[in-house]
Amino acid sequence: MTARRRLLTALPLAAAALGLSRARAAEAPKPAPAAKAEPKNEPRAEPKAERFPGDPPEHKVVYQLNRVEADYIEAILNSVGAMLGKYQDNVAIAVVVFGPGIHLLAKRPKRPVPAALRERVVSQARDYGVTFVACGNTMKTLGWSAEDIVAVAKVEEVGAAALMEYQEQGYAYVAW
Repeated sequence: MTARRRLLTALPLAAAALGLSRARAAEAPKPAPAAKAEPKNEPRAEPKAERFPGDPPEHKVVYQLNRVEADYIEAILNSVGAMLGKYQDNVAIAVVVFGPGIHLLAKRPKRPVPAALRERVVSQARDYGVTFVACGNTMKTLGWSAEDIVAVAKVEEVGAAALMEYQEQGYAYVAW
């Protein structure tokens, strides 16, 4: 569990304490609200449901990453970062990596992958809970085992099957 998620898990206690103080405030007499003219024939906006730590995210996205060019990988990792910035803890993100892209997840890549991009993978997984999935078939073709892949990545037997299963779980599919 990331430090950020641990903090969010601890927030219900603070919310409960805040709820008690709100209850006391609710007992105090309140001035009558000023009459407001409502526009006719316009629907009212529904109040947004509150999310609490541990609630499942409302948004889910899975990325396909299957090339090794640095600008391609950077574009995907930038998109992952933008999604985290926009939705924060309200998004589940998975990146399924196969084909030449697998070198991004290698401890010792056989093709050139900038170290900064490999470090971003570790950071996004460790600090923000992004799931990186390595294709077992691609690894088998290269003669690799799970020990050849960074610890933050998980290995699935078939990368394409992992993409399909994420979509079956309601993840939006993004491919470059």
